[in-house]
Amino acid sequence: MRKICLTLPTNRPCAGTISAIGAEAAYAAEHFGVEVHLLILDSCDEHAFAEHARAAAAPRGAANVVVHHLGEAAQRDFLHRVIQRAALPKPDLLLDLMLPADVSYGACTNRAFLIAAALGCASVHRRDSDSSYQVHDGRPVFPIHHELRSLGKRAADAVPGVTRSLLDAADAHKPVAMVGSSFVGELSVDIGEIRELDPEVYYEVVGLWAEAGASERERRELVEESFTGAGTEPFSRDESTLGAPDIWRVDMCNIALDHEVYERVPLLPATSTIGSDYFLLHLVRDATLPGVVHNRNIVNYYTPERRTGPGFTAYQLRFTKFLLSMLYLYPVYTAMEAAGAALLDERHHVRADVIAELAGRSAAEDRAENVRRLDVIDRCYRQLGGRYAEFADHLVPLRERLLDEAQADIEDFALLVEAWGPLIAAGRAEPLTAVGGTRSADDA
Repeated sequence: MRKICLTLPTNRPCAGTISAIGAEAAYAAEHFGVEVHLLILDSCDEHAFAEHARAAAAPRGAANVVVHHLGEAAQRDFLHRVIQRAALPKPDLLLDLMLPADVSYGACTNRAFLIAAALGCASVHRRDSDSSYQVHDGRPVFPIHHELRSLGKRAADAVPGVTRSLLDAADAHKPVAMVGSSFVGELSVDIGEIRELDPEVYYEVVGLWAEAGASERERRELVEESFTGAGTEPFSRDESTLGAPDIWRVDMCNIALDHEVYERVPLLPATSTIGSDYFLLHLVRDATLPGVVHNRNIVNYYTPERRTGPGFTAYQLRFTKFLLSMLYLYPVYTAMEAAGAALLDERHHVRADVIAELAGRSAAEDRAENVRRLDVIDRCYRQLGGRYAEFADHLVPLRERLLDEAQADIEDFALLVEAWGPLIAAGRAEPLTAVGGTRSADDA
């Protein structure tokens, strides 16, 4: 029986989301004849962990659903054993990149990839703790319905399962590497207040996402598209498109990836950086691997801590670091797009050595553009006043550190890409012993 990994990384209380994703796991097992490994990577405190354990208990009664609820101590133990088995240089650094002390969207998903390999899963299906499912005719709208109809199939064989095919004939024999959709509701990045306070400041700040040298029109179009997802229109009927995936219509809270992608290349392990988990979307598209984009959009919402004093500061810092990361990611994206199908070997596997080389080369980019980005953020946030001006003050003593971290993040990514193949091989050979809802004192 085919095994799949449906995963939810979380560092916040979300028992309701765990119950909902458990129902999606049961749906997948019942309707698609798969064994679903529901993987909850839990970094919460003891009280929230216990609530999550109770919520995770319900799916254990469903046929062909196996629940793995792992606290950080269990995750660390597994990672330590895998890294030891892989016998790679800099084992302490690798452990830190896989399980850093700070929030890392890429690292938490990389842990899911590695554990999925250990479990023998053919795919990873990721959801987020600050999201929920739409409801249509009284039933939840589960994205896994489309994911399991197409993922991993030869693209030509996936055509009958989609609404429309825009598949290039040259790609018909390649596997469907990604199936995804977006979200409805609030902006995916919590900066809507900036747009309400001053639309021109919003344009200037979000425009920092654009590549240096972008035209005014390109910058304007990017700002208009950014963080909006699928808008607010509710689900009414299924739509799906096979072909080169429109990655602007895919969010990481609503994605499934075939193991042939994530077992070759990981995500950026950057800490406190939103968007660090989107690299594989670019890789799938640029490498000419087929994907399916559907319309079973997740509902996005915000949790209150993002708008409190410390939470606001932490979130705006993550947004700032995202903007700085673009200096190093755009050269990689541009080179991948130029390489196209040459990123694949004769078996349609991603050439990880090429990605590592591109990332390492990108670390030499001139920092002047990032200095300019920090200057613009400082000026714009002071113009907004209030807590935004206070955040600008907070950034002043951090400038040099942030510039250093942005460069170190791409260097760490290059190192992790080089180590990833041996880590995956070691993960497959290392039994995952800590399953279920047990929690050691080290997790508290």
